[in-house]
Amino acid sequence: MKREDGRRWKRGNRKSRKTRRSNPMCVPSRDFGYCCQMAQPRFMYANSEIVKRNHAIGIEEVRDLVLHIIADAPPPNWLRIDNAHLIQKVVTVLVPGLTPELLGLPPIPTSPTVNPNVPISIPLPPNTASPDTPSIPFIAKTFSHAVPTRAPGDQNRMHSVLSAFFQGPVSSEERKKRATQRVLSENVKDVPTNHLLTLEQMIENDYPVPSYMADVFQKPEGWVETPEPVKQAADSTKKATIYAIDCEMCLTENGKELTRVCIIDYYSGIVVYDQLVKPSKPIIDYLTRWSGITAEALGPVTTTHAQVQAHILRLLSPPAPNPFSTTSKPNSPPPPTPILLGHSLESDLKALKICHPLCIDTALMYHHPRGRPLKPGLAWLTKKWCGREIQARGEGGHDPEEDARACVELMQRKIEGGPGFGEFKVDFESIFERMGRATRRAAGPGGGTVKSAVVDYGNPGVMHGSKAQTAVSCTTDEEVLAGLLDVIPAHHFAFGRFMAMADLLGWTTPKTSQDAPPPKPTPAPSAEMLTSTLSKLNDHLAALHAALPPRTALVIFTGHSDPRRMAALNTRKMAFENALRAGQTPDTLALEARWTAEDGRELETALELAKRGLLFLGVKQ
Repeated sequence: MKREDGRRWKRGNRKSRKTRRSNPMCVPSRDFGYCCQMAQPRFMYANSEIVKRNHAIGIEEVRDLVLHIIADAPPPNWLRIDNAHLIQKVVTVLVPGLTPELLGLPPIPTSPTVNPNVPISIPLPPNTASPDTPSIPFIAKTFSHAVPTRAPGDQNRMHSVLSAFFQGPVSSEERKKRATQRVLSENVKDVPTNHLLTLEQMIENDYPVPSYMADVFQKPEGWVETPEPVKQAADSTKKATIYAIDCEMCLTENGKELTRVCIIDYYSGIVVYDQLVKPSKPIIDYLTRWSGITAEALGPVTTTHAQVQAHILRLLSPPAPNPFSTTSKPNSPPPPTPILLGHSLESDLKALKICHPLCIDTALMYHHPRGRPLKPGLAWLTKKWCGREIQARGEGGHDPEEDARACVELMQRKIEGGPGFGEFKVDFESIFERMGRATRRAAGPGGGTVKSAVVDYGNPGVMHGSKAQTAVSCTTDEEVLAGLLDVIPAHHFAFGRFMAMADLLGWTTPKTSQDAPPPKPTPAPSAEMLTSTLSKLNDHLAALHAALPPRTALVIFTGHSDPRRMAALNTRKMAFENALRAGQTPDTLALEARWTAEDGRELETALELAKRGLLFLGVKQ
């Protein structure tokens, strides 16, 4: 059998291959041949194309491979897929922490005569391996090769593997369609109410939803909700009031509490309410750099959260009809319920402990340059689309009036520019949106809509799984496995992430503020802990594979390597740059606080090491 370039594909010894693998999948053999029959779907690495590269397979190429199989995207040039239309499902698993050392693989070659991007042969597990020896035999028994991958990033940082996998540029056909829609939208008169969040958007972005809209948010003690809006007549000329709002908070013994709120009338620009608030508990940190609140400003304040909440509730509630009015008709409906405008408005509503049905959010109205689910910052939006800087007071912190006025201006610019204003010429979209436009390649002549699911830690329904048909939130690898086993039968594509290994190695740390000290290094796990975690991971992968239906493509990738050294160096570099911006000079800084050219070279090396990952591909027969 010949390749498209006239060369022959290499073929392995099927018989020996079958005897050497228990529970084999249709994967390349050690010389990139096959162990399965011609009628089955199968993968074969295009070695001649891979060696031409000056970089490893990118995470975005793993994404495009999935889209090729499940959503008719163009085929990759680094991999040949025979009978791809016969693949019924694709299951993708991200396993950070699974390193070459744990798999007994040789280190990535650094010799100029050896290409570091070609697939690496995985040695078979020894028959007499000690149960106390850290290993993961499922990988060696199931896959013959590991493909080096490279995480996204720039010259200083590694970018999110999840964002690179779940977000990608739209196809050329879709780009043309969207360009046409933008041209048409420029001729359409826009109004603020066009940008009211739908119930789905509110739920997706974790808004506190009023009970009369949906039973999805249970109000804790101290929460209130505005009355249900009265439907206006179709011929009504009454215009709803719009209030731009911004809140600031300080850190107290109860966590973050409201300490200032500012409200501006959208149409007049008048400040209708600006109030400092005394928290219910003692303040631990005024967070002045972000809140602008100081002990001196808050010292004489006696206004409580409950008083502020009651005042704002009156502002947002439809006013009662005036029985003494000579201009209003008897039994006429009250004026429209006011609309709230803000940036990431759900945070302000949570600070106020108020549920409101009519919301406009500039973080959703405008696009992030890298697409959803990322949200643009208010300062960046104001600089980009209004041409001015805000939040530039340094240690003085934010001014809520300034932020609220920025939301007003962004809304005004959007209305002037039309619905397409604030979008980018090169659009990005979720892989689930791309799948939703495709008829499934594996569905046969009748086609069919691609059904997708994400099973992950945290709240995937709000983030990278927001566009999938099913999103399952988990807290442990056991829950991830159970979730995958539950969704796979009814979905064409499923994604899951096992995090126990990365957690054990100390690769995952909670987000901290810029001023927070770097986290202490995580001690190396004991041999017993490492063996136990690997054993559980091996069992999870084996159980997942055993449950896969025939003709299911299994894609396992690690995403990246140990990021801790890169992160520590970046923290030092950021601290040094902040010191220079604050007016200090290198000579006034301690030696350990300075950043040198040697540190820069070390960061480059640490970054490249952190970006390295592995990919395993196969089709279960």
